[in-house]
Amino acid sequence: MLLLAGASAGGLVVLGALALWFHYGTQVFFEMIRTGFAACF
Repeated sequence: MLLLAGASAGGLVVLGALALWFHYGTQVFFEMIRTGFAACF
């Protein structure tokens, strides 16, 4: 049951990332990831 919940959450994250990628384009998508990663460190 816990494995199914984890797989579902992971699938939603992947679907969300793909939706953002197709909506905003590759350049903006990677720029958002880079700035978000830089803000963490």
